[in-house]
Amino acid sequence: MRRHPLSVIGMALATMSATLFLIVFLADLFGWHTNPYLGIVFFLILPTFFVVGLLLIPIGAWLERRRRARGSAASEVRWPRVDLNDPAQRTAAFIVFALTLTNVVIVSLAAYRGIEYMDSVQFCGQVCHGVMKPEFTAYQDGPHSRVTCVQCHIGPGASWFAKSKLSGTRQVFAVTLKTYARPIPSPVQNLRPARDTCEQCHWPEKFHGDMVQRIYEYSEDEANTESLTTLQVHVGGGSERLGVATGIHWHMNVANEIEYIATDDKRQVIPYVRLKDRFGNVREYFAEGVTPEQLAKGERRRMDCMDCHNRPAHPMAPTAERAVNTAMARGEMPKTLPFIRREAVKALKVSYPTQNAAGEGISRELREFYRTQYQSVYMARRQDVEKAVNAAQNVYRRNVFPEMNVQFGTYPNNIGHMDFPGCFRCHDENHKTKDGKTISQDCDTCHHIE
Repeated sequence: MRRHPLSVIGMALATMSATLFLIVFLADLFGWHTNPYLGIVFFLILPTFFVVGLLLIPIGAWLERRRRARGSAASEVRWPRVDLNDPAQRTAAFIVFALTLTNVVIVSLAAYRGIEYMDSVQFCGQVCHGVMKPEFTAYQDGPHSRVTCVQCHIGPGASWFAKSKLSGTRQVFAVTLKTYARPIPSPVQNLRPARDTCEQCHWPEKFHGDMVQRIYEYSEDEANTESLTTLQVHVGGGSERLGVATGIHWHMNVANEIEYIATDDKRQVIPYVRLKDRFGNVREYFAEGVTPEQLAKGERRRMDCMDCHNRPAHPMAPTAERAVNTAMARGEMPKTLPFIRREAVKALKVSYPTQNAAGEGISRELREFYRTQYQSVYMARRQDVEKAVNAAQNVYRRNVFPEMNVQFGTYPNNIGHMDFPGCFRCHDENHKTKDGKTISQDCDTCHHIE
């Protein structure tokens, strides 16, 4: 019996897709390919063709049946006679059953591997390439680089998985149509609560005591004079069981309930804070000049880890000066090259159209400076000059992405208060209760400076 062309196309499509999928599935299983773009083709697109091919087969059979029935009476219905005593029908039934099981296995593998692939770091960071390049670059060099994206951005549970896929569908359309924002905004509004993600690894009730932090800075003189600030940071902690809390993590003591209202979409403007302590006492702090109407339009939220640690996995240097200081402190950029701090910062602050243009421009600026101003140094210490050039280029590639309009300081970091408001969003002595009490700005509460 002739089959309808649509059924033939469906069988061919399903067979080819299934064969290719199984081959690539085995290659992926044994680690024979690592390209993220191959993954999106084989684990998302091929299964789609496979399912479409399966659907075409019964559609073609139905069309063929209609074509053959056009010459018969309209009311006549002929059902196929199934007789498993007939060797031919028994063989056909066995083949159909075996193929059905095979199809179920293939579709299940495709669905499982497709979901697994969409949750991979490669999919999140590399498939969209330029769109996520700033975040992915920072992630790879950040303290959470061994934590997968979905562990923080989705976390456990079916409901948040479904939400993430719906959000991802919208993002796919934005990338396809090139309607996404440049720079990509930080996901402030749709992040899962920290207790469902951060606290799966970090223990907020644990007392951490103090930590010592050393901050190296370099001046713009010829000797790149180094200065060192040592901070004893009162990290602190506490628990409801102990009933005490000290230091910075006093905010996260579970016995303290802190709420605030932010009136901007980045949560940088906080005109209202409400504290309920472990004894049930409530205090409300209002910024000077704030009106009830402004507060009514703002976002009310209970404070959690992300209100301070808002860039835990994607840290970027706030300024070119700080980025160069860090590179020099790590030994990536030679400290003894004359004026290297000043000249590196100057080269990094030039506006370049692309990262490739930046690499060429930074190289040209630094080499030209030493070739013309310090010829003897350039000739005798050429290797150090090239090391400084490479370090400055790496600083740029790590923090600046012209194609996405990401510059130094594009994304606020709320840890500290030197480059962004951070702590001073609330601790500014301008938030007062009705009886005149303020949110303290006492430096010794959080750290001791040496």
